[in-house]
Amino acid sequence: MEREVLTFVEEKSRELIASSTCYAGLKDAAQAWLDAVGTDKEAEETKKYVAELEADIMPVDGLIAFAESEAGAQVFGPEKTKEVAAHGKKIKAEGAKYCDCPACAAAEAILSKKDQMLA
Repeated sequence: MEREVLTFVEEKSRELIASSTCYAGLKDAAQAWLDAVGTDKEAEETKKYVAELEADIMPVDGLIAFAESEAGAQVFGPEKTKEVAAHGKKIKAEGAKYCDCPACAAAEAILSKKDQMLA
């Protein structure tokens, strides 16, 4: 992996780990990848990390559907859920493919380098 790409992914991975919106399993995958950088496990962990990122990033339609569900109301609360759903519809109309919470934004940035990571 080129140094510039590596530095970018390391930075975004640290942002992901620090995000309060990041799922614990993805934080673990990010940390495992960071720990493997520069070792003989780097290529293997990179594949696992990319797969976890792809599995966990929230498509904007999923965000909207979740926010409008009973489960979403339980997570966000009755008022906040309306705001989240409206926000999801707004960013979708603006062309967003994914949720724009800090964790999903970091995941999307990392996945933008997927080809270089796996090369």
